[in-house]
Amino acid sequence: MTDSSTTPWAGALSASSAASPKMARALLACGMAAGPLFIVAALVQGLTRDGFELNRHPASLLSNGDLGWIQITNFLVTGLLTVAFAVGMRRTLVGGLGGIWGPRLVGIYGLLGMIAAGVFLPDAADGFPPGTPAGQPKSVSWHGLLHFASAGVGFLCLIVGCFVIARRFASLGQRGWAAYSRITGVLFLAGFIGLASGSGHTAAVLAFWFGVVVAWVWVALLAARLRAGVLEATRPTSAE
Repeated sequence: MTDSSTTPWAGALSASSAASPKMARALLACGMAAGPLFIVAALVQGLTRDGFELNRHPASLLSNGDLGWIQITNFLVTGLLTVAFAVGMRRTLVGGLGGIWGPRLVGIYGLLGMIAAGVFLPDAADGFPPGTPAGQPKSVSWHGLLHFASAGVGFLCLIVGCFVIARRFASLGQRGWAAYSRITGVLFLAGFIGLASGSGHTAAVLAFWFGVVVAWVWVALLAARLRAGVLEATRPTSAE
């Protein structure tokens, strides 16, 4: 019999996951891949695209310009992977705190924070792409407004999701993971507030980049933990 402490900190798997553990593992693996894909793609572009400066520009501005399709694709693919991960979370987290709203909040983040943010382009700003006037745009386009609104709602959902998952860990006595989840939520919130203030200060932009990396690392580690739990829960055990 599998000890409950080694299962996905929930107990029994859902009927769908128990019947198809390979599908559950595949969906959870999407969460492991989403963050590294987004971070690497954004950083490579940020370091190689003419006029882009990591200490001045958020990653979303990479959606503009002749090569903007790369970041748009990054948003869309990462968003789809995140939504798939949310489905895997829902199949895996059965009973207890956060079993419903944890996956929902992560899924909304994938839909709004990534996919919608890729569909609705941000306005060019602060000298990027090259030829754009310095500073913030004097007026905001409809698609720029939708980009900011959808991303903002998505970010807030992931932040709340961190605290929802933290409560689940805390209810199971896993204080380390509970604290880690709360810290992730706080850091991502701080970075988002700095960017949303519109100050454009180097510290605010870098804090947002840091918050994004921290959040994606948390998603990847959470996905890995859940996937390991599915493997353990479905592993054949010898008869006593």
